[in-house]
Amino acid sequence: MRTGAPTASRRLAGGIPTAEELSRAELAAALQSGEVGMVHSWELVTAVDGPGTRMTTFLAGCPLRCLYCHNPDTWSMRRGTPVRASELLARVRRYRSVFRSTGGGITLSGGEALMQPQFVSRVFAGARELGVHTALDTSGVLGARADDALLAETDLVLLDVKAGDALTYRRVTGGELAPTLDFGRRLSAHGIEIWIRFVLVPDLTDAPETAQAVAEYASGLASVSRVEVLPFHQMGRGKWHELGIDYALENTAPPSVELLAATRAIFAARGLTVY
Repeated sequence: MRTGAPTASRRLAGGIPTAEELSRAELAAALQSGEVGMVHSWELVTAVDGPGTRMTTFLAGCPLRCLYCHNPDTWSMRRGTPVRASELLARVRRYRSVFRSTGGGITLSGGEALMQPQFVSRVFAGARELGVHTALDTSGVLGARADDALLAETDLVLLDVKAGDALTYRRVTGGELAPTLDFGRRLSAHGIEIWIRFVLVPDLTDAPETAQAVAEYASGLASVSRVEVLPFHQMGRGKWHELGIDYALENTAPPSVELLAATRAIFAARGLTVY
């Protein structure tokens, strides 16, 4: 189930205005403090974006332009809806029994969630007070924005390592690989559980040396508990068309079963648990 950002049509408890009722100056201050975040949408999923049933919340804004992005509509913060952290936590509270029974929780994704680190920190702190598991889905490119207080409230990080070498990474994302690698090492030093994600795209990230570099990196992080090798798909192509953005992978097919198995074997050979 996927829906738009959680909003309210009336004032919150105690007469507090919803985020959408704030003046421009009030909204700017609330965004700066993390009291409010720009939320694109949310969905309830099972066995995706972390363990158990998850309330995956997509925050708006991303500095990368990944060629295979299936949510290009989340790139701009202007496409988000202002939502108070307290509003989002009220929704978390509503599903607390589901999370408890399935071992699930809340996952903050994007876009790039670390475009709004103060909001992430507030939501995760509130979720942990409710006894709810927290997961951060991130490219790690803005990992330096996550302070130790935010990391202390984070149970799991889904770290998208989009390539193992700087040249391929830049081709895929337009950005730099080093911040992602640095962030993963920092997470490992803090003992935070990591799931590495690697998207396998024919003629883009499918060179064995690319996967080998990611596998070598992942095997060097003590807190990596699994690696997900995700096959490229065309589910987001329609969004690129709707937004009028040139889509470089228009004619790219998903990886073959054989290529997927061979790539997963590269990670398994390093002693990693692979899915």
